[in-house]
Amino acid sequence: MKTLAVLTGAGISAQSGLQTFRDSDGLWEGYRVEDVCTPEAFARNPQAVIGFYNQRRRAAAAAVPNAAHKALADLEKYYRVRIITQNVDDLHERAGSSSVLHLHGELGKLRSTADETDIIPWQGDQTAADRDRHGNPLRPHIVFFGEAVPLMDEAVRLVSAADIVMVVGTSLQVYPAASLLHYARADAPLYLVDPKPNITSARVEVLAKTAAEGVPQLAAELIAAARRG
Repeated sequence: MKTLAVLTGAGISAQSGLQTFRDSDGLWEGYRVEDVCTPEAFARNPQAVIGFYNQRRRAAAAAVPNAAHKALADLEKYYRVRIITQNVDDLHERAGSSSVLHLHGELGKLRSTADETDIIPWQGDQTAADRDRHGNPLRPHIVFFGEAVPLMDEAVRLVSAADIVMVVGTSLQVYPAASLLHYARADAPLYLVDPKPNITSARVEVLAKTAAEGVPQLAAELIAAARRG
């Protein structure tokens, strides 16, 4: 069974109704990134940051997986699928995917401000009064702008070990995730599903479609190839 690494971004969640970061009508409209998604913002006004992520957590909880999420989950019958997502929702997991690496953190978790390895599952709204087991304040388990991406090395390992690499719904403009394709094996087929592709490499097969259209189509082709052996 071949290994398929799938890098997903905001475009796949957008089709479940979650707004995206880089679109003109995106999530950050009306917010300065510096006010809601930096360590400095959290230190300066934790309630504003907590309120912002409460809003995002509620939106994610109300969303449902779309055809792209479900198609990726279905591929597990034929491939070892390793999803590396820049998204902080749990739509991949709810669609049935069993191996999901969240590069930028997860809305469904909080972590201690005193120990970044002390991570707890979380549902519903957070308040500034919530504490870890030692009495320290909690923060969203999100990689803020300016912070290191702790799971990047694992993402590199997954991409470099994959037989096939698929990219879905990401502009590949956010570093360090944008560098992941460089770690793909020279013999690994590369696919990009994005309605506005911004990549010109002849090595990448591009499906200029939305995630909900393009991923089921590509998944069907990959399943047919696996059945042929």
